[in-house]
Amino acid sequence: MQKFKSDFLKTLDERGFIHQCSDLAGLDALAANARAIGYIGFDCTAPSLHVGSLVQIMMLYWLQQTGNKPIVLMGGGTTRVGDPSGKDETRAIRPLEEIERNKDGIKQVFAKVLAFGPGKSDAIMLDNAEWLTKLNYIEMLRDIGRHFSVNRMLTLESVKLRLEREQEMSFIEFNYQILQAYDFVELARRAGCNLQMGGSDQWGNIVTGADLGRRMGTHQLYALTTPLLTTSSGAKMGKTAEGAVWLNEDQLSAYQYWQFWRNAGDGDVARFLKLFTSLPMAEITKLAALQGSEINEAKKVLATEATALMHGRAKAEEAAQTAARTFEQGALAEGLPTIEIERAGLESGLGVLAAFVTAGLVKSNGEARRQIQGGGLRVNDAPVADEKAKLSASDVTPEGVIKLSLGRKRHVLLKPV
Repeated sequence: MQKFKSDFLKTLDERGFIHQCSDLAGLDALAANARAIGYIGFDCTAPSLHVGSLVQIMMLYWLQQTGNKPIVLMGGGTTRVGDPSGKDETRAIRPLEEIERNKDGIKQVFAKVLAFGPGKSDAIMLDNAEWLTKLNYIEMLRDIGRHFSVNRMLTLESVKLRLEREQEMSFIEFNYQILQAYDFVELARRAGCNLQMGGSDQWGNIVTGADLGRRMGTHQLYALTTPLLTTSSGAKMGKTAEGAVWLNEDQLSAYQYWQFWRNAGDGDVARFLKLFTSLPMAEITKLAALQGSEINEAKKVLATEATALMHGRAKAEEAAQTAARTFEQGALAEGLPTIEIERAGLESGLGVLAAFVTAGLVKSNGEARRQIQGGGLRVNDAPVADEKAKLSASDVTPEGVIKLSLGRKRHVLLKPV
């Protein structure tokens, strides 16, 4: 662990955020004097960000917490092109209306973790559509394009991998790195930005932007990236067998979000506490030292603290209490995810396979059958043995619901209406 003067780099270093930096000493000096102004760009490819973006969000959080200024850049312009990083095929061209809807959804996250305003360390949010959509093509080639070497562009990881795999890369995607580099220059001019942060897969694009700034006469620009984040099992962060772990509550409930963190692998708990909570390091060290069954207590703290950051303390505590009532006390907790079904359909007999598919606990009847064979499905805590069984009004509990369970940790309530 290096010795830093700035609280910003000290914090990132001890929590495991730092992978590469173009000039640690220079950035450290800036941040020590509260003069680091850093941005991260977020393309609007979905109506919500997912857990895979949380490392970057936390970097902006710590930048502000240490007295420096964060900039959130919405990719209203770059989303129209598509980032080729980590992709084997060209991204679909999205309609402008979809991009705008996605942008509105993504904005919700940042209001929860950053303080916006006119102050020195207050966050600001910009959209690169403001300048990218106004570029004249000939002027862009003359003023910006002349600073780029095609030879070097071909060596960037996102391009090289596609070519090595003989996967086609469109000209529009090839230009993405030029647009991202120009974003850095434009933010330097508009907002005094001097730092771009991102995941390790963005290193080539970020240093290209810093170099473009030097060629176009900006102040010195810095690059900082985080390590590629995978779970201890090697899985990509933010993905589960059920799909993406979304940050917006209309995409994933606070309870389900809490459960995601509660189900972290034993080998991930200490690292996740450092990256995804704001707990003091001394407390994290104590939690990380827990062994055996006691590590479950650390997982509950991780789940509650991570959920509090995204959904607020009240909903995090409610999710923790719901889990305790469901798993530890065996009670039917009201906070479980609930899906309404038509009472008429239930009275005529609802197939158990269809019920579990409707609840989203399995993806198909075939998967439901396999789970039944392995003893994995329960109705009102009783194992399902017959795949031809039907649910009826007699299965409705006194609380007015039917509890469906996949294993011990995933539950959904069906509520007849």
